[in-house]
Amino acid sequence: MNLTPLPPVARTPYFPYIDGIRALAVLAVLIYHLHGPWLPGGFVGVDVFFVISGFVVSASIVSFRGRGLLQFFSYFYARRIKRIFPALIVCLVVTAYVTALFVPVSWLSEVNQKTGLYAFFGLSNFILARTGRDYFAPTTDFNPYTHTWSLAVEEQFYLVFPLMFLAWLSGRKGRGLSIGLFVVAGVASLIFAGWQSAVSPTAAYFLSPSRFWELAAGVLLFQLTQQKPVVETLSSGPRNGFFAALSLLLLLAALAFTSSSYFPFPGALPAVVGTVGIIYYLHHHPQLKRLHKLLGNGPLVYIGRISYSLYLWHWPVFVLFRWTVGIDTPLLRFLATVLAFALAIASYTWIETPIRHSRSLLRLSQAAVITLGLACIGASWWGADTIALYEHQISLSTVSKNQDDWYPHGSWFSAENPGCLAEPEYSDVGGGLMMIYKPYHCVTPRPINEHSIYVIGDSHALAYEGLFKQYAIRNSTQVFVYNNGGCPFISLQPYRENDNAQCQQYAKASLEDLHNRIKPGDVLFLPSLRLARLSDQWISFGEQDADAIMFGPAADAGRERVIKDAVVILKGFSDKGVQIVFEGPKPIFRAPPFRCADWFNHNNPICAPGFSVPKALMESYRAPVLQSFAAIIQQVPNVSVWDPFPILCPGQACNAFRDGKPLFLDGDHLSGNGNVLLLKDFTEFMAKRLLPLGKPGANISGAPPKDRSL
Repeated sequence: MNLTPLPPVARTPYFPYIDGIRALAVLAVLIYHLHGPWLPGGFVGVDVFFVISGFVVSASIVSFRGRGLLQFFSYFYARRIKRIFPALIVCLVVTAYVTALFVPVSWLSEVNQKTGLYAFFGLSNFILARTGRDYFAPTTDFNPYTHTWSLAVEEQFYLVFPLMFLAWLSGRKGRGLSIGLFVVAGVASLIFAGWQSAVSPTAAYFLSPSRFWELAAGVLLFQLTQQKPVVETLSSGPRNGFFAALSLLLLLAALAFTSSSYFPFPGALPAVVGTVGIIYYLHHHPQLKRLHKLLGNGPLVYIGRISYSLYLWHWPVFVLFRWTVGIDTPLLRFLATVLAFALAIASYTWIETPIRHSRSLLRLSQAAVITLGLACIGASWWGADTIALYEHQISLSTVSKNQDDWYPHGSWFSAENPGCLAEPEYSDVGGGLMMIYKPYHCVTPRPINEHSIYVIGDSHALAYEGLFKQYAIRNSTQVFVYNNGGCPFISLQPYRENDNAQCQQYAKASLEDLHNRIKPGDVLFLPSLRLARLSDQWISFGEQDADAIMFGPAADAGRERVIKDAVVILKGFSDKGVQIVFEGPKPIFRAPPFRCADWFNHNNPICAPGFSVPKALMESYRAPVLQSFAAIIQQVPNVSVWDPFPILCPGQACNAFRDGKPLFLDGDHLSGNGNVLLLKDFTEFMAKRLLPLGKPGANISGAPPKDRSL
């Protein structure tokens, strides 16, 4: 297909007010990210960018004078690559390196690297939507690549934009077709956004189908401005200044007051309508001098020019402050903002501008520019991936440098069993995950015990990974661990499992699989978090919240409800000759140790509560849980409690560290060192319950051993 040559058209003139609107948008986003309550609707600055992008990208290619599809696509994508990727890939690589230096791997950061790597190819929004981490959730504030979702939406839009805009360049008849395509697709996207905002708000926020209408609005705005009869009709009234000012006020109100509810539809409508209105009226009415002067003033225009780099850099800077020294005081917020502006100015001055106007690139064919751009993207992705691979070697964090001490996986090494490994095999069970630990590659192989330990629980079951591996190796025993996606098992807090449909589904699937596997003489171990947290990896909750969860009539009624269900479930295993072992509640802490272990983060505000809690406080929290265990033991034979608390808290205060090494990774999950400390006691306890090799049958008398059994 050849494109019909159009009459000569001058290059799109520069409109300072566009940069002024960009400045308002990026400053709103920056303020919102710095401290949300200052500008609750600031996040809709991204929606303003979407409209501007649709308008500007249309204007940027309307002067195309080539022939043929290949030449058109080469022209378009060469321009996009030069505009978007140089600053982006520099930001991504630098962020990857600095993150590797200062941010240890944890649940809080587990999607960070993947988000960054996908961002090189404009796909990070899929990762964010798939992991279900809501944009407005506090955990999102710890991913230095979260903001790349909007770039991904734009880049995905550019995959279909040329096809839909192509007809516009083929002459008058094609213009109607192009407008029709954008109208139909935009309306469909708007309807879809309304539906998805209600049923799947995270996907609606991050994914392109529910965002297309915002970019299409910018394209249609440009196409509208090129239709002379329409422009003359709309511009003939005497109230253009009023409507222009009204549009600006609507935009400012959206930036200040928009709620995150039902977003992007109808939540984004005020920002989109306001942006469309102000661009339209200023584009056709140079006589609106006050508004032109307001949005075209020097400082605002300069911020608009650096807005892309400022958007790229402000978020990683804020996130890295949040991981290290914090970003909670006026001084730290000021320093973070200054650093973000400095990096943005450097990026605009030394990366964006030189590459966009490079004479060397202008001498290359558009195909060569595209090839070179793709090669740079691929090489940069490889560099970031390599940084992630060697993070433990380049990190400045003691957590990353001493992983066996900190992370629950611990060390596989066993001097008494040379060569032995027990890395888990993975299997899906009803959407949950089962891991099987058993020894292999031993220099001196031994027969595997026919009796096994089965484990059901939440992340606290996985936090015994180092212990399970060493136990499997040293006792030649298989350990089957059902991890049900963050769902506890018999947590005595019904809102965490009984009232959660997904947790119920996981539990049902695990129990069905377990009944098919477990046999007389096996052990069923039930570790889960059964106390109310005092902290999580990103926040401290305080004792008042924990007291409300652990004590009072509602808490008592909830535990009684769970006990009734637990008795029914556990009797099925007890009658089968299975020994059932609850985990006694471990200490919990007011701050996450791994967030505070280094010189660059120990003054972070999250560390202020410290790493010691009174033993009496812990015993008060443990009491209702232990009483619930006792009630179950009275009704179900073969139930006992392995209690790690006396080992983890031998004095009058419970400490997260011992002899300079961590017992806990965060506020309640064991560290690798904690696993090592508990291995001996766990082994001795299980030796009295798990039948040894060659011993068929089981004790089904209902009289468990007398130690710590309640």
